[in-house]
Amino acid sequence: MTSPDKTATMDKPLLRHVVLFKFKDETSAEDVKKVEDAFIALGDQIPEIRDFEWGTNNSPEGLNKGLTHCFFVTFESEEDREIYLPHPAHKAFVDVLSPHLDDVTVVDYWAK
Repeated sequence: MTSPDKTATMDKPLLRHVVLFKFKDETSAEDVKKVEDAFIALGDQIPEIRDFEWGTNNSPEGLNKGLTHCFFVTFESEEDREIYLPHPAHKAFVDVLSPHLDDVTVVDYWAK
């Protein structure tokens, strides 16, 4: 996916969907990779996703409470998010994720 035009971002607020995962202790590195790949693929499968980025925790503060992965999905509207959540590709991703998920935190906000 390409980065959005920065001037467009300044003109119109964007809806951010932040998802943080903690995987089960027994989840293998291979299974974590499958989850990562499945989440990344959503950017090409769901046109309402405006932008997407992700990474793993590297904070030295030790305050992540076991949450290791952050996925950051951007939408232009709440309507786009409402299409994303029940989308078949998102549901298929949840099926890949669910057996390995120990905890999740989701925060949505309008960027200012």
